[in-house]
Amino acid sequence: MYKRIKKISVAVCLMTILLGFSNKLTAQYYFYNDGYYDTPLMFELGASIGAMNSLTDIGGKKGIGGKYFKDLNMGNTEMVAGLYFGAIYKSMVGLRLEANFGKVSAYDSVLAGVKDIAIARYNRNLSFRSNITEIALIAEFHPLFAFIDWDMKEMDPPRFSPYIMAGIGYFKFNPQAKLNNKWVDLQPLSTEGQGFAEYPDRKPYELSSISIPLGAGVKYELSPMINLRAEFLYRATNTDYLDDVSTKYIDESIYANYFAGAKLNNALLLHDRQLGQDYRQTLPGKKRGNTKDNDNFFSFNLKVGLAIGRARR
Repeated sequence: MYKRIKKISVAVCLMTILLGFSNKLTAQYYFYNDGYYDTPLMFELGASIGAMNSLTDIGGKKGIGGKYFKDLNMGNTEMVAGLYFGAIYKSMVGLRLEANFGKVSAYDSVLAGVKDIAIARYNRNLSFRSNITEIALIAEFHPLFAFIDWDMKEMDPPRFSPYIMAGIGYFKFNPQAKLNNKWVDLQPLSTEGQGFAEYPDRKPYELSSISIPLGAGVKYELSPMINLRAEFLYRATNTDYLDDVSTKYIDESIYANYFAGAKLNNALLLHDRQLGQDYRQTLPGKKRGNTKDNDNFFSFNLKVGLAIGRARR
């Protein structure tokens, strides 16, 4: 999925750039009202606030875990906020740099009371939280201004402008689990044997990753100087360890070869947190996560931007 979305993202970015500089598109600046008009190149500085959620191996809905939004649990929604600065050419194509600061989390405990196959995930009893710090370069394309010449139609352009987005991002994360009312970093504990000689194919994962943002939004010009936006942005990533869960359980006796003291105790308690006494479910080699799908996250944001470059008549 990550490779497919990456191809789509690159294609949208290229289309945006080509359309922005195409001589065939004749849309010009327009008068906003009797006091202002747009220059060909406008800038925007703004902030955003919204909701963030993730699709990982943990939690989900009843039944067999599905792909994409089939396994989404809205109860795990967290907050996100950000800042951005962008430029837009003739109201058609734009490019912006933004920074977002949010959090994602998930809990197998949300499946309490299930009586179907999902009870195995409930008994697994894994959970995580992770702060997300993201920087992304995103291109946007506004079809109402790319394909309609409002001057030729002798009509006022709309204040609403729907658009699509694609880009590339870089984000940092750090999965944690709660133990004895304290949050413990999971990556140093090698909960799936990462970095152990007994599991040479499991390398320690990085706490940063590349993402491919892809989404859509709508912009509304509230006034000559203020823009409002509502956006949905999905990020496909190249990591399966956003939640510290990816593959199979390991032989817990190995931990004593690498850790001691509090770290050893934390590793033993957090790599296997199952409920009940059915230890067959967590024997070495049994499924802990799904290696076939990387973890992804998404957000819905409301943005307020200051228009820079609009000139007075």
